[in-house]
Amino acid sequence: MTTSLADPAALPPLGAWHDYDELADVQARQLPLALRRAAASPFYRRRLGPALPRDRAGLADTPLTTKQDLRDSYPFGMLAVPRNRLATYHESSGTTGVPTASYYTDGDWTDLAQRYARKWTGIGPADTFLVRTPYALMITGHLAHAAARMCGATVVPADNRTTAMPYARVVRALHDLDVTLTWSLPTEPLLWAAAARLAGLRPDRDFPSLRALFVGGEPLSRARRDRIAEIWGVPVVEEYGSTETGSLAGQCPRGRLHLWADRAIFEVYDPGTGRIGPDGCGQLVVTPLYREAMPLLRYNIEDDVEVRYESCGCGWALPTVRVLGRSASGHAVGPATVTQARLEELVFALPVRYEVMFWRASAQPHQLRVEIEVPAGHRDAACAELAAAVRAEYGIEVRVDPVEPGGLVSRDALTATADVVKPRGLFGPDEDWDRALRYY
Repeated sequence: MTTSLADPAALPPLGAWHDYDELADVQARQLPLALRRAAASPFYRRRLGPALPRDRAGLADTPLTTKQDLRDSYPFGMLAVPRNRLATYHESSGTTGVPTASYYTDGDWTDLAQRYARKWTGIGPADTFLVRTPYALMITGHLAHAAARMCGATVVPADNRTTAMPYARVVRALHDLDVTLTWSLPTEPLLWAAAARLAGLRPDRDFPSLRALFVGGEPLSRARRDRIAEIWGVPVVEEYGSTETGSLAGQCPRGRLHLWADRAIFEVYDPGTGRIGPDGCGQLVVTPLYREAMPLLRYNIEDDVEVRYESCGCGWALPTVRVLGRSASGHAVGPATVTQARLEELVFALPVRYEVMFWRASAQPHQLRVEIEVPAGHRDAACAELAAAVRAEYGIEVRVDPVEPGGLVSRDALTATADVVKPRGLFGPDEDWDRALRYY
């Protein structure tokens, strides 16, 4: 099966691959072109010289490409096309010091947008799509925007890195603009729900146009995903990817993340043993198959994952992935190791009527201290149930303290209005001239 990336409508449906052998054939047909493109990269010419791989066997002998390699190649040491073919330039949000750069051609952007648009809920011309992730050097906001426009949707660019779009304004936009789809960190819909309630609105009743919440960018437990869906009354559809690669996996109707293995080759690296295999637990390694500007061979994203090749009731013959991230590691409390992922599961296992959405915990040598925002009427029950659940799970001492709503996420942050001042020098007698030349 061949596909023209110039035509988004030609993207094969997710059920097009009948089994994993057929998927491997798809990878094998595209890999030689990806390897030839890598040969034009100064980084890979320098590292591999005449020994550039030509097939899957050669790829298996190629060293991993690391984030440090990308930093050492800043800014254009990975560039495999003439500069005048570039469409956009980006840098990752998680770097310090020397940035991790990435760049894309128009052809790359067609592939990026297609992968992002692979949502089982669909994106179409009838949708109003609110993008609540950064529009800065990171790719996330631009990616969702491009995919939504490719599908004909109306985009509301609600960048989350500007004070011009506080939570109260997001809630107003969701309500007044009849927003149907959103894209954000998983934490955002909880903040919107709190802001909506302060505005006298019920998330599950007063936003009738909303039909799905697209989320990504942080590890998400099943319990938190289910809680967000329960609060808003719509599906929560998870996405996984990075600025260097774009979307790598999407959630199926059965709630599992599937790797886009017809778009890239995925491997799992165990840093403890050095083993690299197609599945198991370890760090995710990816070789994009349709990359032009910045080919990557066996790029180690360094996210902790679990990859499995198994059947799924959704019918997608694509491997599944559990993204553990930093939540896979934990902190010692007494004889146990407490992880963010499991603790989050316990917090969001509390009944929804307790209205617990925000929490924090501190792991001490002999005790776990947890704080939860909870209304007065549910304090005793919520604290007692969570403490019992933690003791049953870990067998450790735990102290759960209630915090008044607004104690962890301030009401001011949820109700603030936009505060934007364009640069100027002249102020009237009753104006604050300390704001001269400021724009925020």
